[in-house]
Amino acid sequence: MVETSARLLSLLSLLQERRDWSGAALAERLEVGVRTIRRDVERLRTLGYPIDATPGVAGGYRLGAGGSLPPLLLDEEEAVAVAAGLRTAASVGVAGIEDTSIRALAKLEQMLPPQLRRRVNAVGSATVAYPRFGPTVDSETLATIAAACRDRERLRIHYRSHDASTSRRTIEPHRLVHTGRRWYLVAWDATREDWRTFRVDRIGPHPGVDRRFVARQPPAKDLAAYVARGVSAARDRFQASVVLHAPLGEVAPRVPTGAGTLEAIDERSCLLRTGADWLGALAVYVAQIGVDFEVLDPPELVAEVRRLADRFARATAARP
Repeated sequence: MVETSARLLSLLSLLQERRDWSGAALAERLEVGVRTIRRDVERLRTLGYPIDATPGVAGGYRLGAGGSLPPLLLDEEEAVAVAAGLRTAASVGVAGIEDTSIRALAKLEQMLPPQLRRRVNAVGSATVAYPRFGPTVDSETLATIAAACRDRERLRIHYRSHDASTSRRTIEPHRLVHTGRRWYLVAWDATREDWRTFRVDRIGPHPGVDRRFVARQPPAKDLAAYVARGVSAARDRFQASVVLHAPLGEVAPRVPTGAGTLEAIDERSCLLRTGADWLGALAVYVAQIGVDFEVLDPPELVAEVRRLADRFARATAARP
């Protein structure tokens, strides 16, 4: 009986893991026969779990919607990952999410067996939260925007620009981008008739939902890089394009998205687009990537690299 109960829980866990399963695949994973899978499915149905079955060669099983929902089944690695995510939720910049995360974590810990609960608690006792600075976004506003992106519904918003002036916009939201510090919304601005990037913390509360729209071709394939370029252009005084003489795969781990964007030129080089308010810092940053490079623009950065090269050469020249 204990073995059967454990197998039923494992079967539920598999059905939660992906949308469709064939009977043969489930039988192979659980190391039982296909008939045993059929019997276990019937047992789960009598317990109130909605499991849909499709007959035939291409048929299989699917956990249905509604009815009595199954328990959340997590292995050790999954439980620790969820707990770590909940404990660090404050870093996502959503107002009020800390208290909500604590409540969710308390419910999660109550469901876990003692040994696994000790592992999850260890994450909390050994972790010190780093104070977060900067603006936060309203959770209800964020949820409204996310739903509008999914359902392709226009939004009517009040937007506050960097100079504190406000304007009313009608937008077609496409995707949300989280940089680690701020939330941004990439949307078609019907008022300006162009793509725009909006800081979500500057969007007024209770955006109005308007009629549905037909999705447009997005402004870029890599929206994270698109937002990073836009943020850098608005924030940094100098914008630079630099050829790095190394493959993209070698350089990419050394250039965070917030510091610049990369695109391959060929198998041996790539293009870095980055920016800064101080040319000296920009020159040193590019040099510290650790590969040979060529500055394309701006001319001021070319001159700064030359000045620094001469200064470093003098600083290391042999002395009698």
